[in-house]
Amino acid sequence: MTPNQPKLAVLVKGWPRLSETFIAQELVALQEAGHSFDIWSLRHPTDVKRHPLHDRFEGQVHYLPEYLYQEPQRVWAARRVAQSLPGYAEAYKVWRADLRRDPTRNRIRRFGQACALAAELPEVTRAMYAHFMHTPSSVARYAAIMRGLPWSFSAHAKDIWTSPEWEKTEKLQANTHGAAFGATCTAIGADHLRSLADDPARIELIYHGLDLDRFPAPPERAARAPDGPFHMLSVGRLVEKKGFDRLIGAFAMLPDALDWHWTHIGGGTLGDVLRDRAEAAGISHRITWRGACDQPEVIAAMRVADLFVLPSRVAADGDRDGLPNVLMEAASQFLPILSTPVSAIPEFIETEKHGVLSDDDPASLAAAISRLAADPDKTATMAAAAYDRLISDFRMDPGIARLSKRLSALGAEID
Repeated sequence: MTPNQPKLAVLVKGWPRLSETFIAQELVALQEAGHSFDIWSLRHPTDVKRHPLHDRFEGQVHYLPEYLYQEPQRVWAARRVAQSLPGYAEAYKVWRADLRRDPTRNRIRRFGQACALAAELPEVTRAMYAHFMHTPSSVARYAAIMRGLPWSFSAHAKDIWTSPEWEKTEKLQANTHGAAFGATCTAIGADHLRSLADDPARIELIYHGLDLDRFPAPPERAARAPDGPFHMLSVGRLVEKKGFDRLIGAFAMLPDALDWHWTHIGGGTLGDVLRDRAEAAGISHRITWRGACDQPEVIAAMRVADLFVLPSRVAADGDRDGLPNVLMEAASQFLPILSTPVSAIPEFIETEKHGVLSDDDPASLAAAISRLAADPDKTATMAAAAYDRLISDFRMDPGIARLSKRLSALGAEID
């Protein structure tokens, strides 16, 4: 096998993406564990910046046709090759059944991308691994049927909670060309997927954890006076499930005596709406919107903040966080945490021990912020406990070892 023809193909939605540091961390760790693979990306990058982690990936990155009409010659040539493959007829049958239940352009695009993937994969490819259970896994599944290869996936949050039950179930059954295994990063997600699988052992709980070698030692934090300036930080996309709309409402309810400031890092579709809301509430002068930042910039901001706030909630369409890695990143810097008991967040944060988990309504968030600002000794104690929990139970290495074993059993042997 030559270095540019690895046995494993990894599918992702897009590469590189600032908001998916956990994927970059995992793929670099698998590479350093000895796995050779190329990345096959469904989308071209849109972020201007990239994390240092992305530069550590040594394989090739292939971009599938993001929109089929943009590369018609490539798509039709790929389909002709795909039609010659032994599993094409079965893959087409499976896709047509899916299309009847999901008659969308996205479903059509998935099959076109699968044809390109099946046609362009090196002959030595023995297995596929897709990040996210929805679109990337569908592309992997169709292509795997065409090529007669095993496939697997890693599921996270939105892909679990917003995908239809029929689709998740079929991807977890051997008799419907399901995945050989699925990894997921939360216990709540693992329980749900195991309930749909023909064999619960098909699902492996693998916390992303944190590669602490990538982070500086926590800073020596000076004691903060209860009535001193209080600097809060949030990192996350400006989308409904992150709850920043309710956080803006909470800020407007904080007492005048509290000298607070909030910095937000991240992009997102609700940016203009939230800026207008802050302006209308008369608090925009207390807010810094930094936009998308790379990881060194994020860590630098964490080291000088007094409280990390992530008011996650369940969006109207069912989308929600899993266990955001950014909470573990905050813990790595002794930064106290205020969040909500949504999804798998309580799997890392026990409220009043490792941080505070509040209801996500503005009044509750405002009360929690005021209480934490007034008790810096308590917040420091919780931050230390969260760091200890990170070190003892949420390091990256154990999960990478289990995932490596699974991939090797699938045929993607370590070189």
